[in-house]
Amino acid sequence: MTMDEQNLRNEIVTFGAMLYERRLAHGAAGNLSVRLADGSILVTPTNSSLGALDAARISKVSPEGALLAGDPPSKEAFFHLAVYEVRPTAAAVVHLHSTHSVAVSCLCHQDTSDVLPPLTAYHVMRVGKLPLVPYFRPGDRRLAEAVREAARSHHAMLLANHGPVVAGKSLRDAVYACEELEQTAKLFFLIGDRPSSPLTCEAVAEINTVFPN
Repeated sequence: MTMDEQNLRNEIVTFGAMLYERRLAHGAAGNLSVRLADGSILVTPTNSSLGALDAARISKVSPEGALLAGDPPSKEAFFHLAVYEVRPTAAAVVHLHSTHSVAVSCLCHQDTSDVLPPLTAYHVMRVGKLPLVPYFRPGDRRLAEAVREAARSHHAMLLANHGPVVAGKSLRDAVYACEELEQTAKLFFLIGDRPSSPLTCEAVAEINTVFPN
């Protein structure tokens, strides 16, 4: 095992514990993955709690999903692989069942191409447009194709009645983007039906120019 792989295994443990302590993960819900330099993927094992990961037991799989080392991977690893397939710059993927983000994913949306308003500059910078991927039952491999299609043009998405999937140039970036998404979802519900002032199209365009994803 290379030093880089060991460091990334330790990083998964650290961020998993942080997400669990911040109540963005619960039970055995949610999974994290990172891509190694050789193209193989480290992903949290099936039925594991993000709050109690063991670096040595984290799954290592090929880009096609074959187990190379560690415990059997998360049953949701297949949609992590779909993201990596179409986003060559993605080095990590975070999937959570965080409360407010999941709540947004359960709502009816007239426009499923972007289901949260640009309430803050940080949401625009770290999340951007947030499409809603149609519902598929857990384990349904058709979800991989739906995620793959959304990931071609978005690094963040919501799975309907399920939760967020966010890719990043590092695990830290993906985790921070997931946290920003959850905070924006929380603001969305706190504001409710009261008059609000999301960022204008001009403001969003300026942010995207100065801080390109």
